[in-house]
Amino acid sequence: MELSSTLKYEEDYIKNSRGMRLFTCSWIPANQDIKALVFLCHGYAVECSIFMKGAGVRLAEAGYAVFGIDYEGHGKSDGTRCYIQNFESIIDDIIAFFKSVRERSEYQSKARFLYGESMGGCVALHVHRKEPTSWSGAVLVAPMCKISENMKPHPLVIRVLTALSPLIGTWRIVPTKDVIEMAYKDPIKREKIRENSLIYQGWPRVKTALEMAQASLSIEQRFDEVTLPFLILHGDADRVTDPECSKQLHSAAKSFDKELKLYPGMWHGLLVAEPDKNVEIVFNDIVSWLDKRIPARSSNGDELLKYSIVNVSQYDNSQTKTRSM
Repeated sequence: MELSSTLKYEEDYIKNSRGMRLFTCSWIPANQDIKALVFLCHGYAVECSIFMKGAGVRLAEAGYAVFGIDYEGHGKSDGTRCYIQNFESIIDDIIAFFKSVRERSEYQSKARFLYGESMGGCVALHVHRKEPTSWSGAVLVAPMCKISENMKPHPLVIRVLTALSPLIGTWRIVPTKDVIEMAYKDPIKREKIRENSLIYQGWPRVKTALEMAQASLSIEQRFDEVTLPFLILHGDADRVTDPECSKQLHSAAKSFDKELKLYPGMWHGLLVAEPDKNVEIVFNDIVSWLDKRIPARSSNGDELLKYSIVNVSQYDNSQTKTRSM
């Protein structure tokens, strides 16, 4: 996907509290007023600059300033490849970077939204938990609120690896199915994803798998603490993250503004490996939801909050059915 002349793309590195260089990137609309800020939280084993370029470009073309960061051990950032020693450290790194952007003088008055795909949905919810009043809303694409039973090793294997994790935490021995094969529907797009050398494609490391499982369980057990406005988008044929758990999050969250969209027949990679027509549907839903939740300006320049409260939307044969509260 080529960048248009109406966008400005930038890359940079920051240092986290542990002295590691973390890659950051941004897509900024040029020659127009920025509607709001969107902060990308990528999924397990992937990265922002290539894998999430589609989201960055599309959102920036819609008028949003978009910012991403590769977690420790992911993409172009420092660290042992795809090794998560402490999930909380990743959350702290993300918060520090996102806060540094939000505090820039040109952005301080802008609404700010979290955007998380897969494990990034879990990351976004952990960020919200630590900063419950700092966000205007969140877009959660196939969020990892619970790891699908299809992806879990046998319970006996989990018990053994948990016991041995202090000794073999970095070992790549957690048996899993081919995530790329299970997540991404379109075979041509799937192969392009495999060709991305920044994506980790080996077995998960022991400590990484345990940290991810604990992070998702922590969210699942505390759905009722979610209070920010959010949109969940999930394919009902997803075999990587559980659509039923998205339904549970939508039901249990205390948010006054929450919406769930389920897409019949769509897989895990809603925005990267569905047929183009499906990708367009999902992106349009995201932009429409964001546009309705950015502050509108009154005639004297003051910002007015503009929230619409929707309970649930579900696609059925490509038609939208909406039930409003």
